[in-house]
Amino acid sequence: MADLDLSLDYLPRLPRRKDFRIGCIGAGFIMRDCHLVAYRNAGFNPVAIAARRIEQAHEVAQLHGIPKVHASVEDLLADRDLEILDIAVPPDAQPDLIREAAKRGHVRGILAQKPLALNVGDAKDLVERCRQAGIVLGVNQNMRYDQSVRAMKCLLDRGYLGEPVLATIEMRAIPHWMPWSQSLPSLATFVMSIHHLDTFRYWFGTPDRVLASTRPDPRTQFPHTDGINLYILEYERGLRATSWDDVWTGPAREGSESDIGIRWRVEGTEGLARGTIGWPGYPARTPSTLDFTTKRQPGYWLQPRWKEVWFPDAFVGTMAQLLCALEDGTEPAISGRDNVETIALCEAVFAGAKEHRVTAVREFLGS
Repeated sequence: MADLDLSLDYLPRLPRRKDFRIGCIGAGFIMRDCHLVAYRNAGFNPVAIAARRIEQAHEVAQLHGIPKVHASVEDLLADRDLEILDIAVPPDAQPDLIREAAKRGHVRGILAQKPLALNVGDAKDLVERCRQAGIVLGVNQNMRYDQSVRAMKCLLDRGYLGEPVLATIEMRAIPHWMPWSQSLPSLATFVMSIHHLDTFRYWFGTPDRVLASTRPDPRTQFPHTDGINLYILEYERGLRATSWDDVWTGPAREGSESDIGIRWRVEGTEGLARGTIGWPGYPARTPSTLDFTTKRQPGYWLQPRWKEVWFPDAFVGTMAQLLCALEDGTEPAISGRDNVETIALCEAVFAGAKEHRVTAVREFLGS
């Protein structure tokens, strides 16, 4: 029986220096309950905040001990004492903030929300503007720091599953669509499915082709096209990856019993892994899970476990990867340039479902 290393690399690498001065833009749920909770737990240093509603910024500053509240986002962008910008605003408002920060050029790093932009053209423009300004651009594609997702990547890197054959994600969960999502050209693809699409990219790289189908969510009352998303990703080497992103799940809020959760599975030539994502249980601290079996140790299901959870603990990792890149003089693990390919994959899914055709990711990447 072979000895397997079960000390899986599921936690983020932290920077040596934790006192980078962080300026926060936005004071909604993601900033208040995820970013700032995670940063305080990790010992990071948010020193200023601004939001569209200054009273909300004051409330969050008091809650998290942030010493400076700027009267406006413009004032915060002009604050030359800040080294890092942490942006948590709707995706249609984010690009102009990044362009303005790049124009001013004095911050060293920006952590943007996912998606970096709502199309590849805008995303590439932001990457180039930050490059010219000498700003390191990272993206808060936070499911990559879910503990089961990172542990699965570790299994793949160690070869415990051999060559990947089939990967699936089955999501039966009801997101809370924020008011700003009503005005976006896409609902589920760029807000929810992007998590799973980026996870597949993290595990296996960017696929070659996409087959996709979508329909509106019966529960969501405002007009939208992409609610329930189904898609298959094809890789030239033979791997297939697929997700059922079911934001309906049956009438769980309208009187029936519920069956809510997220399960994933990866099958390889040498082993099999399966897991769950704990996020649907939020605000309860429900850790994600991983079980795996491998020909290297036949006859066993191995079940590593941890106490950390996706929300809010994963948000340590998205900021840490930016700070580590600044220390090392390298590109962040989830850089703006990397996120361009995730956005192209979202565009391929959205177009494939809308136009009823097989799409190739390269057609959306451009030159």
